[in-house]
Amino acid sequence: MTNVEEVTSEYKSQFNLLATHPLQSWEWGEFRQKTGIKVVRLGIFQNKKLTEALQFTVHPIPFTKFNIGYLPKSGNVSPTMLKALLEFGKKLDCIFIKLEPNISRDDFKTWQYDESIKLVFSPHPLFTKYTFQLNLTKSEEDLLKAMHPKTRYNIKIAQKNGVVVMEDNCEEAFNNYLKLMTETTIRQKFFAHNARYHTLMWETLRGTKIAHLFTAVYPHENKRHVLAAWILFLFNGCLYYPYGASSVLFKNVMASNLMMWEAIKFGKNNKAEIFDMWGSLGPDAGPKDAWYGFHKFKQGYGPALVELAGSFDLVINKNVYLLYNIMYFIRQLILKLKSHLR
Repeated sequence: MTNVEEVTSEYKSQFNLLATHPLQSWEWGEFRQKTGIKVVRLGIFQNKKLTEALQFTVHPIPFTKFNIGYLPKSGNVSPTMLKALLEFGKKLDCIFIKLEPNISRDDFKTWQYDESIKLVFSPHPLFTKYTFQLNLTKSEEDLLKAMHPKTRYNIKIAQKNGVVVMEDNCEEAFNNYLKLMTETTIRQKFFAHNARYHTLMWETLRGTKIAHLFTAVYPHENKRHVLAAWILFLFNGCLYYPYGASSVLFKNVMASNLMMWEAIKFGKNNKAEIFDMWGSLGPDAGPKDAWYGFHKFKQGYGPALVELAGSFDLVINKNVYLLYNIMYFIRQLILKLKSHLR
């Protein structure tokens, strides 16, 4: 007998074995609950065995009774599960559920669903459509050979300057991470989650073997300067680089270049086969893009550019969905005009 039910904690281990990404892990769901967000875990059971699982979050729209569902980084979702998502979305007054599957564009073409499912391209995606992925099954020698010569050179500069990269999950290291994250977001002028978000995430994931904090320290004039701090995720045979921050000090010692190389070696030592660098620009990336420097930094390590399926909305309330998109467009236009008037 096959049925779809909400998954309880007794199936946590099975749930994680089926999860395709850290954002689909049971522990990530626990973290999101701590931030005040409702988390729904659904599973398909066959004779009491969990055979398909996913989790999505529910986000209220202020001053209305409506919500938006968000399903990030799932695997292939079966027609049975899509129908269950639709029904749960209706019960939760969701206008739509945003799906951003962690699968390639070609694999998404195999998705099947009937006419009762209204799945459309999302006009406002959250994750990038592209990511860099590095094959960690290669030898260290082959990985170094595949890098851009400038990247290899920068790694050697950091090593010659005595930069030390290590995993350090202590409280002081995390405080340094928060400090550098604040500096980096102000300097780069990009959106980032606040300190409470990072703290709850770290407190929840630190003891689960998923999250690992690395620091790059430069000894100079009898002082230890923390020049970079990254949080890496290790999950189901894949390494991820979701969060990184750096200092403006001593940029000439190339601490971040050595950090990336040590992250690669950490992944290999822990039997990860893929290093997903958590997003990139597309194949036509240009220097004028605000993220180009970060894109080029990752590209220097010789990863493959992977095109993902993209962002889709599972429409539940068609009329309100149209109104929501109109209001969203107007809001973005006002914000853009304000930025030009400053």
